[in-house]
Amino acid sequence: MGVTEMGNSAAATDRASVRIRQDRPPCDATRPVASLVVPIYRNEENIPDLLRALAAMSHSVERFEAVLVVDGSPDRSAEMLRTLLPVAGFESQLVVLSRNFGSFAAIREGLRIARGSVFAVMAADLQEPPELALDFFRRLLADECDVAVGVRRSRSDPAWVRATSAIYWSLYRRFVIREVPIGGVDMFACNEHFRAELLHLNENAGFLIGQIFWLGFRRAEVLYDRRRRQKGVTGWPFRRRLRYLVDSIFAHSDLPIHLLVMMGGIGATLTLSAATTVLVAWLAGAIHVQGYVPLMLSVLFVGFVIVLCLGIVGIYVWRIAENVRGRPLAIVASREEFRTGP
Repeated sequence: MGVTEMGNSAAATDRASVRIRQDRPPCDATRPVASLVVPIYRNEENIPDLLRALAAMSHSVERFEAVLVVDGSPDRSAEMLRTLLPVAGFESQLVVLSRNFGSFAAIREGLRIARGSVFAVMAADLQEPPELALDFFRRLLADECDVAVGVRRSRSDPAWVRATSAIYWSLYRRFVIREVPIGGVDMFACNEHFRAELLHLNENAGFLIGQIFWLGFRRAEVLYDRRRRQKGVTGWPFRRRLRYLVDSIFAHSDLPIHLLVMMGGIGATLTLSAATTVLVAWLAGAIHVQGYVPLMLSVLFVGFVIVLCLGIVGIYVWRIAENVRGRPLAIVASREEFRTGP
């Protein structure tokens, strides 16, 4: 059974800082205690504020490491990080992917190379409060849970974003994974055991949030208030949101197949009713062109069903082909480490 705890992350910042420093260090004195993974895509304007926030976090964690993964960002994010990280004041790794593989692939690559004993993931736009990661670290180091997820209590986003998000997550909870929080999950943290099992799910077309809840383990939920984006624009246009929707459903649910079966049953019922009506009309002499109406009904219905079936089956076949190919989720173009001290 998972551990479910609700709390305000901002109010727990000081408590988290003290507790993290009191926990015993890892066996390897050079190994970081906590690693924070941050995917970077079109976040050039946010990088100075992000590094200041990470530097503040490093003062609350005795051995802190930031793993910044530039996911093929077309702006100057990689160049800025190469210049600023050596003087940022905290231990870090900079990973630059060879192209844009998507945020989930970037997160998994960051988790794979992170060296800490506990791990958290945070967006670079700082809409999620950095204090939330400190609360995550405290709970994980105290062995209160294996995975901690941030649950949005409120969000300062445009009305249409809030509305569509609420509808999406409501339907996702209803038909796919019931354990997902009402507002969804954007930020999470885990221990080494959970990370190993998560990375073992090497799915090219997987859905990371669904995988987190599919794995189970002891889970803690922490409330927070999502902030309004202060700089830059979102890297999630409509086409990415649509892909997110498709991945989240087809990666963890057979709902489309059930819908197809249900629609087939409904179609069969309607076809039988139409055939009965046509037969009665023919017997009554109301149809003068013999065979025209039933022929058209049959062609339209069968054509619709064939197209629908091919579309749904095609998606599943494509996903099977993607996993059979065995392609890596991401390719690292370069990797650098920046350490502080002697």
